[in-house]
Order: sequence, then C-alpha cells, then structure tokens
Amino acid sequence: MNLTQGAYEQLRADLLACRILPGSRLKIQELCTRLSVSLGAIREALSRLTSEGLVLAEPQRGFRAAPISQEDLQDLTRVRIEIEGLCLRRAIEVGDVDWEARLVAAFHRLSRMPERAAADPARTSDEWAEAHAGFHMALADGCDSPWLLKLRSQLYDQSERYRRLSVPLTTEKRNIGEEHQGIVDAALARDADKAVALLSAHLSATTRILLTAKLEVERQREMAE
Repeated sequence: MNLTQGAYEQLRADLLACRILPGSRLKIQELCTRLSVSLGAIREALSRLTSEGLVLAEPQRGFRAAPISQEDLQDLTRVRIEIEGLCLRRAIEVGDVDWEARLVAAFHRLSRMPERAAADPARTSDEWAEAHAGFHMALADGCDSPWLLKLRSQLYDQSERYRRLSVPLTTEKRNIGEEHQGIVDAALARDADKAVALLSAHLSATTRILLTAKLEVERQREMAE
C-alpha cells in the first residue's frame, strides 16, 4: 500500500467513525505530521474524500469534514430507504443460492462481533462496524444493477457518520441483532414486502434516536433558561 492510499484510508476511517468530528477544520500540515506523509499525499487523499462527499473544499479556506444537520439526516434517510429497498427487492427477485450463502455468512459474522468498543463502551467497535457494513452490502449484492449498488454504497457511507453519533445517545432498548435476523429471515423466505418494511424500520431507527436526542437537548436548554 502506498503512502497516499494509506493516508486516504486512515482519514476516511476517521471521518466515518467521527473521530474527526463533522464540520471540523482539516489542517493539512497537522495531518502530514500525524500520518507521516507528504503534503501531496494529504492533498490527494482530501481530494478523493471531497469527491465522495465526506470532505468539503472551501475556496481560500482549505478543507473541513462535511457537516451534518437535521435536514440532511432526514433527506439522507428518505433517499437511503428508497435505494436500499430497490436493491433488496431486486436481490430477492434475482439473487441465487450464492447470494443467500453470502448473506447468511455476513449475518453470522456480524452476530459474533461485540458491538461496543472494549476501551469505550459508549462507542461502536471498528470490527463490528466493518462487519455491519459487510452485512448491509450482502443484503444488496444479489441485485444486478451496478448503478443502484454504487448509489447504495455512497449513501451507506454518509449514513455511517450519523449511526456512529447515535450510539452514545441511545436510551431506548433496541435489539439490533433481532432487527438484522428479521430482515435476513424475510429475505431468505423471498418475502420482499416484509424484508423491505423491516429494513426501512431498521434504517429509520437511527434517525429517530438522533432527532429525539437533539430535541431532548433543546428541551433541557429551554428549561435551564
């Protein structure tokens, strides 16, 4: 792996995990020092991340992590539900036994991963996050439309930042393993309507958690005033 690719992958992982907070300024020299790479490698990595929508390039002001907002989250969730639903319906329609095997394997791997980081139980572990991404990819990859799959992947990455932020804010009891199991069971039974409905509810839950947490913070602020 060359240094530019390594810098890109590390920055991308930090952005998706919100170790680099949304909206924060990305200082090129600091990144060069932290990642031990050249100015050119950092600029190329940031350029790639800008094309993916994870970084913003501002004229005369440099780069910053793409911000998040309530409006963006709601729009992103609506679009993701539509695209993920289309992918899953098509996968159920045309996916073969190899797709079923990949899906079962991805679910099994995910179910064996500890969700929370051992050193910080309020955060998702990177290993679980990787397995979770693999599971959602496996749900869709029986779909035979490269464009749908490409759009799905882009939307997943954008949603991942919000999902990571939602984990420490979760106060309701949520059995994500059961949610995943239900989707898998419906997909393997070739019940597209049920599978898509369960997937839509699963995706909406993260949005609800974040919006509820934001409203609660605002309510407490108003009471303090």
